[in-house]
Amino acid sequence: MKLNRKMAGALLLLLAGLGYWGWHSMQHAAHQAVQGEAQPAQRVASDTLKFAADAPQLLFLQIQPVKAYPEPLVEALNARVTYDDNRTARVFSPLAGRVVHIPAEVGRQVKAGDPLLVLDSPDFAMVEADRSKADADEERKKTAYERARQLYEIKGLARKDVEGAEADWHQAEAEAQRARARLKNLSASKDGSGGQFVLRAPVAGYITERQVSVGSEVRTDSASPLFVISDPRHLWVLVDLPERQLGKVQVGHPVTLEVDAYPDETFPGRITVIGGALDPLTRRVQVRCEVDNPAMKLKPEMFARVTPVASKQSALPRVPNTALVTQGLYTFVFVEIAPGELQRRKVTLDLQGSQYTYIREGLKAGERVVSSGALLLNSELAGV
Repeated sequence: MKLNRKMAGALLLLLAGLGYWGWHSMQHAAHQAVQGEAQPAQRVASDTLKFAADAPQLLFLQIQPVKAYPEPLVEALNARVTYDDNRTARVFSPLAGRVVHIPAEVGRQVKAGDPLLVLDSPDFAMVEADRSKADADEERKKTAYERARQLYEIKGLARKDVEGAEADWHQAEAEAQRARARLKNLSASKDGSGGQFVLRAPVAGYITERQVSVGSEVRTDSASPLFVISDPRHLWVLVDLPERQLGKVQVGHPVTLEVDAYPDETFPGRITVIGGALDPLTRRVQVRCEVDNPAMKLKPEMFARVTPVASKQSALPRVPNTALVTQGLYTFVFVEIAPGELQRRKVTLDLQGSQYTYIREGLKAGERVVSSGALLLNSELAGV
């Protein structure tokens, strides 16, 4: 037994040693390969470097084409996507009861009047009973009035009795109208449903939220809606605009919207409302934008970045801040003019934000720019 343990221990030590030796050999070989293949860049002009096609320095660079974006008025602002309240209904139940059936599901498109859920509701049974009693009372008092009027015509009844019967009939008629209006407001049929109340969609749209399940008890004082019905093809975006930027935007200005879910895509919109007061704590005013969402990519409660733009027709190239190299008073970027050939070019900046910078002069959309590794290239250019 002891012999087997010693042999197992020796085998483990041997395997560990072989593993370390192999790893060390691979690292040393890789280091030697990089050192052996690395060749200094060739300067073909005062501001241009040229690397061999297999130069390892190129592995440390990220090169991407430049895209043009509408000219911004201010830097990108933090925002939140919300429902368009003009196209949204938060549905509560007007009656209490127990849920017995839910024909509606999240994501389903509904029309106004479509059933959402069915409640077994004693309150609704009482409403139906009130309507039946009111109808019966109206019919009885109408008959009594007709009888009194006929007796009055043959001098068999006093006039005041006829007037009293007529008043009773009109009161019963008003009560019956009230009972029928109550049922109509509940979107119920006149034929009765045995105490089962059908909650119906008040507007057309898509069911975006559902907060109820079969068997649960529904109360009329619930804080959360049972369903949210909205049209997600039209959304609002709420922006917190700093006080210092307030004079640069107006109602009707176009905006571009970006979200993390679609980093290479922008969504157009426009400013529709500028708040009338600043938040005293944040010194910001809330601005509301409307955004069309035909593909329904945007979702309510997404975080977004909104940039008010001067005009949809005016566009400027935009690069990440990591592509910029500053020397003295000037700013440069490295542009790929041929495979492996990189040129340092002076640019004029327009608006610089926390992540991206818009270029006024020196760069065109479609050109390929070094977005990561520009500082290494600048050092290489200085050392050649």
